[in-house]
Amino acid sequence: MKENKQIRLLVVDDNESLVGMLKDYFEDHNQISVVKEAFNGEEALPIIEKEQDSYDAVLLDLIMPKKDGIYVLEQMHKKGINKPVIIGTSFNADETIARVSKYNPKHFVLKPFDMVDLENKILDAVNFVPNSESKVNLYHNNLEISVTKLLHGLGVPSHIKGYQYIREGVILMYEKPDIVGAITKELYPEIASRFDTTVSRVERAIRHAIEVSWNRGDIELMEEVFGHSVDYDRAKPTNSEFIVTVSDKLRLEFSSMKQKNQ
Repeated sequence: MKENKQIRLLVVDDNESLVGMLKDYFEDHNQISVVKEAFNGEEALPIIEKEQDSYDAVLLDLIMPKKDGIYVLEQMHKKGINKPVIIGTSFNADETIARVSKYNPKHFVLKPFDMVDLENKILDAVNFVPNSESKVNLYHNNLEISVTKLLHGLGVPSHIKGYQYIREGVILMYEKPDIVGAITKELYPEIASRFDTTVSRVERAIRHAIEVSWNRGDIELMEEVFGHSVDYDRAKPTNSEFIVTVSDKLRLEFSSMKQKNQ
């Protein structure tokens, strides 16, 4: 795709307010525009099949009336329609993710959408080149969903910068556990580079996000993740402790899932 050509997005979601919000958000976007919308799978299928030249990618909700998102994926597969699909979902049940994954969606995006994250996923999906790393990419998408869900449960608000930095840090720590002893020298600089900011701003934003979450997170989940050290009268975990502990929690969960599937 040429760089100056906009990505034309078909949005399929029964939430009319959300569809309207997406249209408004991308109205003046330089690279993405919402050109088509449908509010259930039954309405979407004729557009997907008969108007393939009018859109470049599909943002598809899973839970819809009449025909759901999985049915739409099944029909696209049967008809050989290979348009890039980004799945929007408000939950990450393992069996649903596994069922959807066989249709090779390019990305999963957890609702409520982080708009910058959604933009990046759309851009990546359209420029996605299938290769031997496809399964790794899908695994990474599932990891992102798990991190996002866990951070939401811990009370980290998604609209602040520290949320983005923590999520990126947890994923980096999960994939590169050997940097556990080099948070300041390796992890912070890597995050800062990815978000075009400074190490000191990354550190301050993460600290602020942890302070906010400590007063609003699910206490049972916090005790499960951080042990019985969750005590408002005690010191909050350091940035390093928070990132490493959340990463370890996810590593245990993924390890358990793999053993169950063997």
